[in-house]
Amino acid sequence: MKPRISLITLAVADLERSLVFYRDGLGLPTDGIVGREFEHGAVAFFDLAGGLKLALWAQDNLAHDTGLEKQPISSTAFALAHNVEHRQEVGAIMAAAERAGAAIVKAAQDTFYGGYAGYFKDPDGHLWEIAWNPHMLPG
Repeated sequence: MKPRISLITLAVADLERSLVFYRDGLGLPTDGIVGREFEHGAVAFFDLAGGLKLALWAQDNLAHDTGLEKQPISSTAFALAHNVEHRQEVGAIMAAAERAGAAIVKAAQDTFYGGYAGYFKDPDGHLWEIAWNPHMLPG
């Protein structure tokens, strides 16, 4: 297996609500929900940097497709991180996320590594870190 990820899928309770959060609240580009013509197929894709895509798919559909029993989402199972170029972007993105319905978990603050970061949970409880790290600036 080559060390690359091309798609990250987040299971969501309400696909329409999550589409609005990520598209309108966070400003991520998307063509909206596609695949409605297929049973268990409705999904929203968002283009991210480097060709990576974020997919939102109803948790019921993911459980159906995998054959696994639906489980509660755990905010401490993993976190997605969005690194920014400038320190002040952290607060602006955190505020936009909160206006869109995110729950602020940890307000933006100085970090032990010399950066500035905060955490929020999306409407389904998925954890996001917004960070400015002067040692890992995005390309």
